[in-house]
Parts: sequence; C-alpha cells; structure tokens
Amino acid sequence: MSLTASEIETARARLPRAFAADPAEQWKRRLVWGAATALTIYCLYRFGFFTWIFADGVLKFGSVVVAQLFPPTGFDQLPMFLRVMGETLAMAFLGTVLGAVVAFPLAFLASKNMMPFRPLQFGTRRFADLLRAFDYLIWALIFVRAIGLGPMAGIMAIAIVEVGTFIKLYSEAIENLDRKQMDGIRAAGGGRLHVIRYGVLPQVMPMMISNTLYMFEHNARSASILGIVGAGGIGFLLSDRLRAYELQEACLIILIVILTVYAIDFLSKKLREKIIGDDRHAPVADDVPQFTEPKAK
Repeated sequence: MSLTASEIETARARLPRAFAADPAEQWKRRLVWGAATALTIYCLYRFGFFTWIFADGVLKFGSVVVAQLFPPTGFDQLPMFLRVMGETLAMAFLGTVLGAVVAFPLAFLASKNMMPFRPLQFGTRRFADLLRAFDYLIWALIFVRAIGLGPMAGIMAIAIVEVGTFIKLYSEAIENLDRKQMDGIRAAGGGRLHVIRYGVLPQVMPMMISNTLYMFEHNARSASILGIVGAGGIGFLLSDRLRAYELQEACLIILIVILTVYAIDFLSKKLREKIIGDDRHAPVADDVPQFTEPKAK
C-alpha cells in the first residue's frame, strides 16, 4: 500500500514525534555541530581574526585595491604580456597532457577491480599520494634547482603533481564502473585487453575527459604563479611588478589572467558538452512515452 504526498503530510502534522529523528541522533548531531563551531571560533581567535590588527589590515587592503591598483596601466607592453601569457598556457597544457599520459596506465594498477595483486595496487596508490603531497611551487623550486630557470621547470612541476592527481581521479572512476558490461565481455570469450577496450573505457572515458579538462583550467591558474620562483610564465612579470610597486601594471597582468581563465572555462565547458553531451537536452520524465500492458478481455 502506498501513500500519497498529501497523506504523508497529514500524518506528519498529526504525529510529529513519529517522524522526528531519534533523540540520541539529535544529540549526537548537536554535539558534532557544537564542537565544529567551537573549534572554528577558537582557530579564528588563535590566529587573530578578532583583533584590531586584522580589521585594520582589511581596511588597508581595500585602500590598496581601490587607490593603487586602479586604473590599470602598461597597455604599451600588452603584446609582451600576451606573449608571456601564451607561454603560461603552453606550460599548463603540456604539464596536463604529460600528467594524463603517464597516469592513464598507472590508474589501472591503482584500481582494486583491475589489479588483483594488492601490494602493487596499494603501492601505486601511495605513490600517487606522494606525488601530490607537495604543492606546485615546491616541485617548481626543485626543478629550477635541477634544470635551471625557465618554463621547462614549470612544465615538469605541473606534470609531476598531475600524475598523482590523475591516478587518483582515474582509478576512482574505474572502480565505480558497472561490472555487468565487463562480465558480459568475459562471458563472450574476451581477454583482458578486450575487457579494458570495450568494457572499461566506454564507461570511464567521459569522466576522464571531464577531469582532464577541469585540471587544465586549474593548471592555467597555477602556472600563472610558478614564475615567482623562476619557473617561467607570466608569474615572473607579476612578481617583478609587485616588488617594484608598479601596482597598476600588475593590475593589468591580473586582469589578463582573469580573462584567460574565463575563456578557458567557457571553452572547456563547450568542449565537454561536445564530447560528453549536454544534459539540458536529455528528455525529461514527461517526454518519455508511457506504455501499459493491454487489459485482458
């Protein structure tokens, strides 16, 4: 017997305690929220968020943004800024591609449903954790020391971090796929490569492409600051202008970075819709024809 929504609401109004959560669960939820709130307030107090120094800093930040950054200047150097921004995008693109190519086969080793040898699967997962444990700037400092100044250090820093990130993302997508398609290919006599080609890739490839495009957008932002440590890109010009207190030229560089990120986000969205499909055009429940069995005469 099924109840309608109106009948459920009527019963809820008549017997509110029957629909209420268990008292023990309510107290547990209150304790968790109370502890989280107390910890947040303590951290804010511990790091000086309730002091006049913080309030004065916020006011000074507003005056710096309004009075010193605007209006942007340096439009005579715009061609150079755009050229260096193109170098930054090239760093992000190559780093993302290298990371995805290296991580793709390793993701199968890190997946529980594809790698039955548990020590190898566990070791690959921990290797991925190690690679992404350090930020891009840390790896950039290491590669600047190893191979010198320039965009190559930035590319390698992005690629190293993305190998660890993509191993995690790709392996989780592989572990969450539907096994029925794989079992059907095995039942038809397909080997391991057939299972991967026809049972795994068609299911996980849309998610992999979506994750890769998002990380390219993320790496475009990260590559913009790698120049601060000498890894090439527009970050070097930005840090140089900030150190020289050329804040209005720095404002122009920041605007270029923001507009570039907007453009990448728009283009990657269109590309995802082109490759994966747009959910807005999927049929809704009302558009699906309903079939009923004919009544017996």
